[in-house]
Amino acid sequence: MRDQTRFTSGDSECAAWHYPGATAACVIMAAGLGVTKEPGTDLFARRFQEAGFHVLAFDYRHFGASGGRPRQVARVREQIADWHAAIDHAATLPGVHPAQLAIWGFSTSGGHVLRVAADRPGLAAAIAQTPSVDGPAVGRNAMRHQTPAAMLRLTGRGLRDAVGALAGHPPRLVALDGPPGTVAVLTTPDAQDSGRALNPGDRYPQWQRGVAARSALRFAVYRPGRWAARVRCPLLVVVADQDQVALPGPAARAAGRAPRGELVRLPGGHYAPFLDQHEPAATAEIAFLQAHLPTRAKRPSAPAGPC
Repeated sequence: MRDQTRFTSGDSECAAWHYPGATAACVIMAAGLGVTKEPGTDLFARRFQEAGFHVLAFDYRHFGASGGRPRQVARVREQIADWHAAIDHAATLPGVHPAQLAIWGFSTSGGHVLRVAADRPGLAAAIAQTPSVDGPAVGRNAMRHQTPAAMLRLTGRGLRDAVGALAGHPPRLVALDGPPGTVAVLTTPDAQDSGRALNPGDRYPQWQRGVAARSALRFAVYRPGRWAARVRCPLLVVVADQDQVALPGPAARAAGRAPRGELVRLPGGHYAPFLDQHEPAATAEIAFLQAHLPTRAKRPSAPAGPC
């Protein structure tokens, strides 16, 4: 069903799964902050492959099976570079046409989708699922679901981690999610669904569910929604109306600013597309891809005629 592949990005390599498809179109996928490719993309990658598309799902540098040290450190600039390297690699995969590439991301990677699509006008389509597009707004909302003491500890750990990095110390990790009062990146009510949404039954025991504390500070000021008006390819933004992690309002407004933007609204929280809203989310996304990418099987080359 899928093959391992790797490609160079910066001074290291990214690991990826290639799901062969029946058409010449390919969907390049990446998951949210600190989430590796298996828990973050498997569910939708299989659906896209069943619909006939190639899929390239990759890990960012410093995470999962990809290279890069120190581990568990997320840097916006590097992740954007990883996206561009993944797109270039997808164009070389057997059976893939370089003019039939789409990108898909959720949460922080959904925000990256806007920025990458703005820089790659040759993309055929882009999908941002419950994207985080306004870090300051997300941070203000997150404070409503966290205790002041825990917020101070998270900030302090992030600052100590950033200073320690200058001296070559290993990263100080924080949990990706947890209940209010714990030192974690996400403590909103819907953040508590991440385990059953992305890792049901501990299906992915190798997934390290933590990230360098300094990374949380970086993404708190990241605003990829500013690139929405520059996205020239068809863009589908899928929002969950009760999303307290990434917030539906900024994402919906970003869809409205994109020249060819489309918006799908679903009930539920941040992880609804992985839970009870998976079927409507997948159906909408596949229909969008089919509208902008070829859906017929690749035709074999015609034999050469007689001389």
